[in-house]
Amino acid sequence: MKNLLFLLLLLFSFNSCNNKESLIYDSESLDSLVSKYVDNGSQALLLVRLEDRNGSAIYQNSVKNNKLVPDHIINKNTWFRIWSMSKIVTISITMDLVEDGLLSLNDPVSKYIPELSNLKVALSNNDKALTSYGQAFGYDNSELQDPCPIKLVESNSEMTVLQLINHQAGFYYSTTGIECLDNALDSKNLAASKNSNELIQKLSELPLIDHPGNKDFYGLNTTVLGLVNERASGETLDNLVKNRITGPMNIKGLQYNKNSDTQLLPVFSGVDSIIRLANEGELDIMGSYVPGYGSENELFMGGEGMIGTADGYADFLRMLLNHGELNGHRFLNESSVKEIYAPHTQLDNEYGYNGYNLWVTSDLTKENGYGDEGLWTGGGYEGTHFWIDPKRDFVGLIMTQMFETPKAGHGRDNEIRGEVYKQIFKQEE
Repeated sequence: MKNLLFLLLLLFSFNSCNNKESLIYDSESLDSLVSKYVDNGSQALLLVRLEDRNGSAIYQNSVKNNKLVPDHIINKNTWFRIWSMSKIVTISITMDLVEDGLLSLNDPVSKYIPELSNLKVALSNNDKALTSYGQAFGYDNSELQDPCPIKLVESNSEMTVLQLINHQAGFYYSTTGIECLDNALDSKNLAASKNSNELIQKLSELPLIDHPGNKDFYGLNTTVLGLVNERASGETLDNLVKNRITGPMNIKGLQYNKNSDTQLLPVFSGVDSIIRLANEGELDIMGSYVPGYGSENELFMGGEGMIGTADGYADFLRMLLNHGELNGHRFLNESSVKEIYAPHTQLDNEYGYNGYNLWVTSDLTKENGYGDEGLWTGGGYEGTHFWIDPKRDFVGLIMTQMFETPKAGHGRDNEIRGEVYKQIFKQEE
């Protein structure tokens, strides 16, 4: 009987291993595709890593241009600036604080940050909401009258914590295309603030782009959410990450400040159609300054400021994949994770919907050959990308450091992810 049980266990283990490995049956084709984006001059470096729910590598490949990146080894332990991939970490901390009764999603933001209680709302010179101006959404607004100079009015609604999560609070980046609004934000040099209190003071001097709750608009909302987390808990966001996420779940490779031996990659720009080192101030999402990463840094930006390795961030993603648990520690209740990937905004978008800053793909992703329906996806300002596949229990990461990818690199994530799923679907036939 014992021998029979042993054989059954061995057979189960063998089948599980084969199922995992069969996700990628043609690694050479995927390797060639990854290499293509360095060979065609659209990326200085590229790392693709897939992990199963237990943390075992399903696939990994890294390539680099040795002239552009001579001194860095690119692997699962290489440090990347992950920018907006910080947002889902900050949101998960918010959900943990809600579970602990330290805040509620329906609380007014002013309960924690009274300095933001009197924010004004900017309107165009003909009294239109600035979110109605096309360029703020990434398309041409040349036919619209210049909204500047803007006029400021009192807010007609109370900003809530939930609106910060859903990007409905009215904060923005200095990339709206509305010159007078962008210039005002640029002038504050938000990322150069010494600490959270100075950042809050600067934010209190800027208008909102719309009344809270009126429309979802991507921007500094999650940065303010991180400030709420700090005020509600009495801890810095850095310590919240350490004490609630990385420490208890034994995650290495996800943090704010650099360690003494941490070496970050250069910042590359492709705005001139060729890759070069980015000029100072070229990453203009918040003006001339970018988040600080030095050991002395005391400003922790919940929407932009983290650094991570592919292995470390994959561990965080596996916590979500495992519905709130990793390495024997439960961080979030399963109900909280379900809330993160549940439909919340952009419900009429044919390509998917937004959970809590987590994009969930529609069936068009599969129809277009870019992956599958129901993937949880996100990314960062310098070209990083991730997805979670809850159907097949694995996570994927595409990591680079590139501001304004040259044209030859457009569609990179869709093509690489598409090849992964081409092989997956073939095995599932």
